[in-house]
Amino acid sequence: MSQSYDRGLIEDFGRWQEFSAGMWAWIFHKFTGWVLIGYLFTHVAVLSTATVDGATYTQTLQGLESLLIVRFLEVGLLAVAAFHILNGIRLLFVDLGVGLEAQDKAFYAALIGTAAIAVASIPTFLLGAF
Repeated sequence: MSQSYDRGLIEDFGRWQEFSAGMWAWIFHKFTGWVLIGYLFTHVAVLSTATVDGATYTQTLQGLESLLIVRFLEVGLLAVAAFHILNGIRLLFVDLGVGLEAQDKAFYAALIGTAAIAVASIPTFLLGAF
């Protein structure tokens, strides 16, 4: 006879408190990976306008850069890429057996590094177009 476990409803947000730093690192790494893949397809779509002619490509880029939401998305893209890279380096060290006892601290360091990079990029992305 098999046993079944009551895992609760997906809407049971109290379960998220049980997640360790390692689980959050895994979730964020997967999420940022999918965001980067989505950006790749968007990037290729914008670059495909360059095949028409140079003026269309330039006009497309200038039109996108004039939108405030696009500049916010650029800051977000940088944050996503920075976290994915920093967490990937953390995972590389874990795979090599270095710092196994400090994985949670390395995850928090990756989050702090990501936040610092994102905040430092705000003048470039948001104020640079004015």
